[in-house]
Amino acid sequence: MTNEKDYLIENLSMLLSSGMDVISALSAIKAEMRSKKMIATIDSMIKSLEGGSPIWKALEASKLLPEYIIALVRVGEETGKLPENLKVIIIQQQKDNEFKSKIKSAVMYPLFVFSLTFVVGIGIAWFILPRLALVFSQLRLKLPLITQVLISIGLFLGQYGIIVIPSLLLAFFGLIYLIFINKKTRFIGENILFKLPVFGELIREIEISRMGFLLGTLLSSGIPVIDSFSSLVSATTSNIYKKLYLHMQDMVAKGNSFQKSLSLYKDSRKLIPIPIQQLIITSEQSGNLPETFLKIGQNFESKIEDTTKNLSVMLEPILLIIVWLGVLAVALAVILPIYSLIGGLNK
Repeated sequence: MTNEKDYLIENLSMLLSSGMDVISALSAIKAEMRSKKMIATIDSMIKSLEGGSPIWKALEASKLLPEYIIALVRVGEETGKLPENLKVIIIQQQKDNEFKSKIKSAVMYPLFVFSLTFVVGIGIAWFILPRLALVFSQLRLKLPLITQVLISIGLFLGQYGIIVIPSLLLAFFGLIYLIFINKKTRFIGENILFKLPVFGELIREIEISRMGFLLGTLLSSGIPVIDSFSSLVSATTSNIYKKLYLHMQDMVAKGNSFQKSLSLYKDSRKLIPIPIQQLIITSEQSGNLPETFLKIGQNFESKIEDTTKNLSVMLEPILLIIVWLGVLAVALAVILPIYSLIGGLNK
């Protein structure tokens, strides 16, 4: 569905630039769609346009695109710059996809190592530990504490593993879903990640880059500051930054400056560094806000690449240490009783 949305915007921009009318462009795009939902949505848009509705209202009624895209389409349609504004939308969507791709590539290898370790650990706990526990429990030796723990876990899993392991897996994936995926509760995971080194920096850089590009683009297009913040609120996926943008929107609507609005938000320094705040305040006073926001977006976009590399470099040794500790614990639990047994036989 997301790919088809991108396809719709990209081809609509290209076809309108070539001089084709909107209805013909949408009809041509519909012929390439595979999703029944998208085909029905485009049909509904075509009917609205045939009834005299402007493009932005047809898109808004479809609930297909976020508010900031609708705002750019509306301004483009009213000023006769719709193809140009659609190109801006395409650039922003490409940036969002690049951000996601960089994060995925940074965590892919560590995630693979962690998953493999997790699977191997479950296999050892479920199938090997119960057999070792049976062997060691029959030995008349004073076993080390680590081996006694291993035996207890092995005997427990041997008896209840068919219930415990699937239950733990369901609980683990359920917790991941609640903390990081569910729309109502994923703010918990975001708060956790925001406080972690590198992860927090990456979230901050992505949001500031998005803020810079979107506010710069929207303000350059002639959209008022309040409406621009409203569009930014709908574009961001971060609840932490959404609160800041809502605060800024409310304060600016009351006639306050950027400087006062930022100073009255408790965590503004954590979310937007002081040098960036000073840059925004100075540009507001000089009337160069659109250009400044665009420069901020460009600067932080380049920082994201460095941070994703650091993320990968940081995660790999941490995972290797975790794997090493797990292997060491199992090895000691198995080897120490064997040494005791050999010592007893020699005596």
